Amino acid sequence: MTGDVMTADEALQRLRDGNARFVAHALGVADVVNHTRFADLAYAQHPFAVILGCSDSRVPAELVFDQGLGELFVIRVAGNIAAESQIGSVEYAVTQLGTPLVVVLGHTNCGAVTATVEALTARSRHGSEDDNESDNIKGIVEFIRPSVEPLLGDHDGVADQSYLVGKAVRANVYATVRGLQQNSRIISDRVDSGVLRVVGAEYSLENGEVAFL
Repeated sequence: MTGDVMTADEALQRLRDGNARFVAHALGVADVVNHTRFADLAYAQHPFAVILGCSDSRVPAELVFDQGLGELFVIRVAGNIAAESQIGSVEYAVTQLGTPLVVVLGHTNCGAVTATVEALTARSRHGSEDDNESDNIKGIVEFIRPSVEPLLGDHDGVADQSYLVGKAVRANVYATVRGLQQNSRIISDRVDSGVLRVVGAEYSLENGEVAFL
C-alpha cells in the first residue's frame, strides 16, 4: 500500500474482498510479504484500517483479511475491549497515520465473553462469583459485564448458554464501537466530520467468514 488517500468505504470493501479470498483459500499475502516490502516500510507506514480485535490465537487479523505488511494497524486484547491504552492506540492511528477506518472485530465462542457470561450466571444462581479468579482477568470481565447483564433475562439455563454467549459477543462488539466514540473526542470528532468510520464485525471460527454488523 502506498500513501494514497483511501476512503473508509474503500477500506471496508478491501477488507471484505480480503476475507472473501481467505474463506475461498485464494490468499495473496505471499505476493506482498517480501524483502523489498521491508525496505519500503522501514521508515513509514500507511495502514488503511485499524483492527481492534481479540487476542485469541485463532483470529490473526492479517490472515483473516488477507493483508500484508503495513496494511493494517492491529490492536489485540482479550475480549476486544476499549480500555485507555486501546483507545490511545486507535487515536494514534487515526491522527498520526491518517487511517480512515476502525473495525472492532469480535469472534464466535470468545473466551473472555464466555467467562463473563459464566461469572454473571453463577452470581445469579448462587449469589457469588469465583473469588479465585485473577484480579486482572476480573478487570476484563468488568469491561464486558455491561454488555452481558441486559441479556441475562433471555437465559433459561445451562442449555441456553451458547445462545447467550453468541448474543453477548455481538453486544460486546457494539459496546466497544460506542465506547471508542464516547470516550474519545478525537475519534468522535472525526466520525462526525465524515473522515473516519468505526464499525463492528464478527469473525466466525467455524467457517472463517467476517460479518460486518
